[in-house]
Amino acid sequence: MVAGVRNEVSAPVEGHVVQAGVVHGDVHLHPVRERGPVPHQLPAAPRRFTGRTGELTALTAALDEAAESGTTVMISAIGSTGGIGKTWLALYWAHQHVDRFPDGRLFVDLRGFTPLGEPMPTAEAVRGFLNALGVDPSGVPPDLDAQVGLYRSLVADRRMLIVLDNARDTAHVAPLLPGGPACTVLVTSRRHLAGLVTTHGARSLDLDVLSEAEARQLLADHLGAERIAAEPEAVRAFLTCCDGLPLALSIVAARATTHPGFPLSVLAEELRDHATRLDELDAGEIPLNLRAVFSSSYHALSSEAAVLFGLLGLAPGPDISLPAAASLAGLPTARVRALLRELETAHLVSQPTPGRYRLHDLIRLYACDQAHLHQAEDHRDSALRRLVEFYLHTAHTADQLLDPHRESVVLSPPAQGCLPHPLHDKAKALAWLDVEHPCVMAAQRLAVEREWHTLVWQLAPTLHTYHWRRGLLPHQVAVAQAGLTAALRLDDPAAQAPAHRLLAESCALVGRHTEALEHLQESLTLAESAHDLPSQAHTHRVLGWSWGQQGRIGPALDHATRSLGLFQTIGDEEWEARGLNQSAWYSAQLGHYEQAAAYGDKALLLHRRHDNGNGEALSLSVHAYLGLCTGRYTDVLENGRRALTLFREIGNTFHEAVLLEGIGQAHAALGQAVQAAEAWQQALELYRTQHRSDEAERLQRQLAELAGRETGGANGSATADHRPPRGT
Repeated sequence: MVAGVRNEVSAPVEGHVVQAGVVHGDVHLHPVRERGPVPHQLPAAPRRFTGRTGELTALTAALDEAAESGTTVMISAIGSTGGIGKTWLALYWAHQHVDRFPDGRLFVDLRGFTPLGEPMPTAEAVRGFLNALGVDPSGVPPDLDAQVGLYRSLVADRRMLIVLDNARDTAHVAPLLPGGPACTVLVTSRRHLAGLVTTHGARSLDLDVLSEAEARQLLADHLGAERIAAEPEAVRAFLTCCDGLPLALSIVAARATTHPGFPLSVLAEELRDHATRLDELDAGEIPLNLRAVFSSSYHALSSEAAVLFGLLGLAPGPDISLPAAASLAGLPTARVRALLRELETAHLVSQPTPGRYRLHDLIRLYACDQAHLHQAEDHRDSALRRLVEFYLHTAHTADQLLDPHRESVVLSPPAQGCLPHPLHDKAKALAWLDVEHPCVMAAQRLAVEREWHTLVWQLAPTLHTYHWRRGLLPHQVAVAQAGLTAALRLDDPAAQAPAHRLLAESCALVGRHTEALEHLQESLTLAESAHDLPSQAHTHRVLGWSWGQQGRIGPALDHATRSLGLFQTIGDEEWEARGLNQSAWYSAQLGHYEQAAAYGDKALLLHRRHDNGNGEALSLSVHAYLGLCTGRYTDVLENGRRALTLFREIGNTFHEAVLLEGIGQAHAALGQAVQAAEAWQQALELYRTQHRSDEAERLQRQLAELAGRETGGANGSATADHRPPRGT
């Protein structure tokens, strides 16, 4: 079945669905101004694909019918058991029709039935799509409903294919259904997603096992017609054992291909010998026993490859990179690459993208079994600890590249055999974190389970800069909470104070101010009890920032100056410069202009001495703000332009928007209406992109006021207040 009935997808989107298909609807969101990049996220098509003629025809017919009628298509949530070939069918069909989707192809593995860990949260999937569609991380709204709305508005008018692979249930995919009539959606799941059919008008396309003829053809494609014809009894045994399951057939074929000189009858006999060894993987879902298939392939591996296979089954995260696998195994990278090639040849791992490896869910469970059966507990624990330390040390290097001046933890040397991945610049650091983030998060969860408390709490501050810049604030709250719990179990006040402080800052970022202040007070008490001046200084710094977030400038300045004094006492010039900037902002907001200028001047010198471009730009912004307050508008333009250059060099669009607003106010005060409108329009676009609605509305009023004055022939300055950036 492949067709659609108009129905409601989710408020405020109306649409239809055709399982493995497309959603239609009207999206009541802000219009998209620019068409983003064309994503090409489809993994490679399967090299050998047999059968499924009826299903392929049904999918194409649904697409054609929708194109002719102008109705919604959501091609079926292709459903069936694990290993049946759902993803292969979706990808094979998708690659056959890429020309029908000129605006791009999105793909996500929702991990709905992963044997280890949890399904991918909807928020993570939406953010992945927004990233692929070119949305700047600072422009992603914090609220999930707003994220979904933004995603739907971006794809509403685009002829795109969206593949939602391995969905848990209807609720798992419903937020990812687009609202416009141009998109086609393919959904795969081990479950029959009746909710998509009954609620969203989808049509189901359930897969069965291959017919005997199709299964035989699949074996022939792998082994050659002559070899198949030469041993009909062995081939019949393969067909009986695999029962038409494409994954099982491919593994048997890979085993036979690896040993072209072996009679097929020998391999068939091996399958019979192990016919009862995969019972635990049935789980009532698969109508055949796969343990014999997996066992036959496993026992054909070299001893090193077999050990690595078992360890891969234990590894957290949805996939693993070659460098991470090398640390897991404790072997040189070149050797591990060869072992992974052996596993890939045996169809026990796949390589969907170069250098990244994945195990099918069922194979992962089998691999876990083998690790527990054949590897000692201390060997397994050492391997997993090396892997967690790989993620920690590499993420720590990335964090230092992204912000070399921030407060950071001091790590012990990595365990023997752990080889952290080298990163050489900020771009590589950010790219590594983008790719590895799910694995790093999974590594912290594994460390929690294993009660490796030091690793748990050290991962929290290591991810802080990345989470902030990417807008992954709920993730940061989660890792900071885990970090604090671990620090408390360590019974180490030196770890507990920064752990409380980090969680407080994370809570303040998501608006949980009462909770933030409670943790900050606990952090300050611990730091004072330990006479730890650096920790006291940092806690007062975050207290000032937290009060400033709430608009309480008096308490904010009080804590900022306390922090500044402590940094000066301990002789930390880099953090003294940040404390000067923070004190300057709050002094200026309270009208203490001379004091603010003095703070700003000294901060500027120190930031330049320490080559801190972001700090230098903020110091220049202090002077620009002071110029606005005191009527020195040429100073505003001079300092503002210098700061603007620095903000743009480091990608600080948050502060760039506020600075542009101030520059526009200076132009307006000088009677330069055209330049004022240009600066404000740039700021307005940034505010809108970052979903800062209050600032955008204020600036829209200023633009309207400026246009009105120009129409009436009057000059003058805008009346709205310039608001300094937060988070200094």
